[in-house]
Amino acid sequence: MNAQSEVYEHHGTESDRDRLQILDEDGNVLPGAEEPSLSDEELLAMYEALVLARRFDERAISLQRQGRIATYAPMTGQEGSQVATSYALDEDDWLFPTYRDHAAKHVHGMSLSSLLAPLRGYRDGYSIPDDVNVMPEYIPIATQIPQAMGMAWGFKLQGQTDHAVMCHFGDGATSEGDFHEGLNFAGVFDVPVVFVCNNNQWAISTPRERQTKSETLAEKAHAYGIESVRVDGLDPLAVYRATREAIRKAKRPGPNEGRPTLIESVQYRFGAHTTSDDPSVYRDGEAAEWYRKRDPVDRLAGYLDGRGLLTDERETVIEARVEKRIETAIEEAEAIEAEPDDIFEHVYAEMPERLERQRERLRDLREKYGDDAFSEVLE
Repeated sequence: MNAQSEVYEHHGTESDRDRLQILDEDGNVLPGAEEPSLSDEELLAMYEALVLARRFDERAISLQRQGRIATYAPMTGQEGSQVATSYALDEDDWLFPTYRDHAAKHVHGMSLSSLLAPLRGYRDGYSIPDDVNVMPEYIPIATQIPQAMGMAWGFKLQGQTDHAVMCHFGDGATSEGDFHEGLNFAGVFDVPVVFVCNNNQWAISTPRERQTKSETLAEKAHAYGIESVRVDGLDPLAVYRATREAIRKAKRPGPNEGRPTLIESVQYRFGAHTTSDDPSVYRDGEAAEWYRKRDPVDRLAGYLDGRGLLTDERETVIEARVEKRIETAIEEAEAIEAEPDDIFEHVYAEMPERLERQRERLRDLREKYGDDAFSEVLE
């Protein structure tokens, strides 16, 4: 049996039974499932954020193919969990994202244009506004885990019980030493942090089954004395409920003060790892089709339709508003002019002579031909 078949059989059958789930694949509430306490307005806002994330992802991939942004990490299939986890945060909570958590960052305060600006070579685009509690995205795998734990510990030492920290990472990160160190410390010192493992089944081309012999990633928390929950990551309502409960537990005052939680959000990366990747080389389409039938956007739409909240007219308004916001974000990002000299900075502590010569050569060429000439060559 090949790895692809193992992935499909494992995820399509027995493992479904131990995931927290509220909606079936059509968006109907499962018998006995407890819906989260969200108003109609909040539910519609969450749905619009999902539609925005899906459309943003499509446009970003298109922009990369046109050479208008750099390599991009798609999130289609994972946006439901990203949106739901950030909706569960309070404004003063902090988010530690990875390079794929575009929707999570936006929902917690980052503008759409700020997600695109760094991908256009604008260095300052990575800076975070003072009123937004989001750390710059992390590229190295798992390094954010002990850092998020450290911030949460700092809040505890300062007696700030109204702050919690959420840390995102992928299934591949659970094989890193930083994962062990961060969760172990958090468990020993009871820090107010929520670890969200976005288990999309693949660490680039390595399937989850090759990462560990543990039956689930959620059960790894037991070794550190941390509670865990395994949730259907394509069910936004289930993810929201699990995350909200974890945030509340992290901030719980009194003798049994806040405790950390590990959430395994079981998802599937519908597309490529990045726009430089070809997933057809290492996986087949069977598992993807199984998960696509449980698309988070469609499921939440089905739920809202069943409650009479998502009329055709309202959906048209939402789609038009989403398109306008994305077009505005693209215009804002493309209006920012990056300084070519910046590419030579922060590579070395002291710039070597060869790099200095290259910078001077570029300056000479720009002065002689102008930047417009370079744009024509690129086009």
